[in-house]
Amino acid sequence: MTLSNWAGNTAFRASDVHHPSSLDELRRLVAGSARIRALGSGHSFNDVADTTGDLVVLDRMPDAVEIDRAAAQVRVPARTTYARLARQLDAHGLALANLASLPHISVAGSVATGTHGSGDAIPSLAAAVSSLDLVTADGSPLTLARGDADFPGAVVALGALGIVTSLTLDVVPAFEVRQYVREGLPVEALAHFDAIMAAGYSVSLFTDWRDTRVWLKRAGEQPELPADWYGTRPADGPRHPLPAMPAGPCTTQLGVPGPWHERLPHFRADFEPSGAGDELQSELILPREHAVAALRALFAIGERIRPVLHISEVRTVAADDLWLSPFHGRDSVGVHFTWIKDPEGVRPVLELVEETLAPFAPRPHWGKLFTRWPSCPERFRSLARRLDPEGKFANDFTRRLLGE
Repeated sequence: MTLSNWAGNTAFRASDVHHPSSLDELRRLVAGSARIRALGSGHSFNDVADTTGDLVVLDRMPDAVEIDRAAAQVRVPARTTYARLARQLDAHGLALANLASLPHISVAGSVATGTHGSGDAIPSLAAAVSSLDLVTADGSPLTLARGDADFPGAVVALGALGIVTSLTLDVVPAFEVRQYVREGLPVEALAHFDAIMAAGYSVSLFTDWRDTRVWLKRAGEQPELPADWYGTRPADGPRHPLPAMPAGPCTTQLGVPGPWHERLPHFRADFEPSGAGDELQSELILPREHAVAALRALFAIGERIRPVLHISEVRTVAADDLWLSPFHGRDSVGVHFTWIKDPEGVRPVLELVEETLAPFAPRPHWGKLFTRWPSCPERFRSLARRLDPEGKFANDFTRRLLGE
């Protein structure tokens, strides 16, 4: 049976797939392998996790979550999903500052690829990492913590430095969120983009580049929105991000208060978001100051985008200092595309989108489809050469990034 990613568009070429059950077993495996990579929950849409050597799945490793309330931190195994972690944190009155739209993804894989949620003041999921443990090329364990010189290069690292075994994340007190959907946002309202995106703790725009909805996730006491808020109307029932889909898999809406982990994701932890990964995804990350001009440029080519598009999502993300993060050094807006599962039909449209957004200095989401590669910081190249001099963790994806 061929092992593939969740979407089924990438078949892994590994010669062997291993499921170590202890750190010692993993260290021996890494030390004895010529080529090796780790696979998380398989939710990337490209070959970032692929290898022609050994593929490691950490699903049999110890899975204990360690909460340090005094330090406001939690240490989690790399294999842990955000859904599982969130439930445990909430039971202790704690929370993560944000979550991605899908809670089923693994912590290590999400962090390594720069995955994020939405919120003007909230950085990516990787920015919550305060330390991480990994197994390096000779099988040695290495811990890097915030403040260490190499730490900013090791968090969003695409698996190029070693196999991450655990991470320590910052946590905050648990909080409640109310979720609302507003429909019919006119294109002219983009002039008020900053005010719209600031109207909730986490705000997303869902659009097919003709019709647009605003999803607001509001925490704490906030005033009610006017009935005609920026030309929109409140949804009269629960909604799915795809207008034709039933809302059953989605988290509770209509302003009903609930715990952070049952509102911040768009999809419920006990549902898969769509059939069997019958989609492809891309996302380009732009400097926040270019948001309005970039969105207007995309609306102008909406007729070209729609035939191969399920839906797009627009989110805001605060800057971080992680070298390979798409949000490094700049507050950002992410423009996401959920495409139909037609690689040949999608590719020319993706290239058109990339060309349209090129004047706005885009960066790709590392776990999704793109055709234009950004330049790699020399300091990351140097770190990769130092920690993995023989290229044991390299694959086609990292070699393209590193220009090798």
